[in-house]
Amino acid sequence: MPVISVPQGFNEDELFIDLQSIFGRSLFLKCEGFNFAGSIKLKAATEMVEAAERDGRLRPGAILVESSSGNLGVALSMLAASKGYHFLCVTDARCNLSTRWMMEALGSQVHVIAEPSATGGFLGARLDYVRALCSSDERYVWLNQYTNPGNWRAHFRTTAPAIARQFPGLDVLFVGVGTAGTLMGCARYFRYWHRPVRIVAVDSVGSVAFGGTPGRRMIPGLGASVPPALLDESYVDDVVRVDEADTIRACHRLAGKGFLFGGSTGTVVSGAMDWLDRQDAPGLTAVAIAPDLGERYLDTIYQTNWLHGLYGEDVLSSDEAAVGSRSVA
Repeated sequence: MPVISVPQGFNEDELFIDLQSIFGRSLFLKCEGFNFAGSIKLKAATEMVEAAERDGRLRPGAILVESSSGNLGVALSMLAASKGYHFLCVTDARCNLSTRWMMEALGSQVHVIAEPSATGGFLGARLDYVRALCSSDERYVWLNQYTNPGNWRAHFRTTAPAIARQFPGLDVLFVGVGTAGTLMGCARYFRYWHRPVRIVAVDSVGSVAFGGTPGRRMIPGLGASVPPALLDESYVDDVVRVDEADTIRACHRLAGKGFLFGGSTGTVVSGAMDWLDRQDAPGLTAVAIAPDLGERYLDTIYQTNWLHGLYGEDVLSSDEAAVGSRSVA
């Protein structure tokens, strides 16, 4: 059975699972899906909302608006409901249905973009909609997770220190890339830590976060159709790109051992195992960040018809012991 590390005085920021017994290689997975919003995005959402309140940008009667593929939208829905704000989430057709229902159940409005823009994909179309909305109605307050420094500061203050406390001998940290908030907060923290930590960014094939050719991406969360404004590549030591089929295989392999994680986690785990397999350095202390759990993906990556329709009937039939085909930048 996987080893679950639960420190004394446990809180949800300090739960780690060692994947040694599942993948044959030690990798501690930091489980971020056990807060009320169900994902790591609650940290960034809280930081950005509180900063906007301190700055006077967010006042009673304001309408929060944000572009999100899902998890940040849920986190902001919870915060808006608890603080008495209205919230509009602008998402796209890839957003999981259960995620949309959750936001609506919390009292938020959800606007779904049906068509990608010619140059910026679905993200570009979402951003165009938000900009047009804010320019036409001053009631709307856009936190803009893609450029907001609160996005990375949340992880500089919370996520990275929690990892450092638990793993003082940390050698390598794997972080998925979407807005790059988690990546940059952790990377900045460990850059100035007392010992060197290798930072490996995990991206999706088809994402242009680190350049390359844009391609189809159907699993929301990681990856970007435009380069992340928060990303500073000087803090990143390596980049691993993961094909969505490998993401799905990793998720199902974890689920087969009793751990239901989301697509972003499958991507990070798959990329981390690939990177570790390439190293001739046994005994590394390695940690990967799992952004969310899998309940919101039951109608997609855990649904047979959805998988077969997009990836073919043999997507899960290949040898589960194989790492799969990935590229390293």
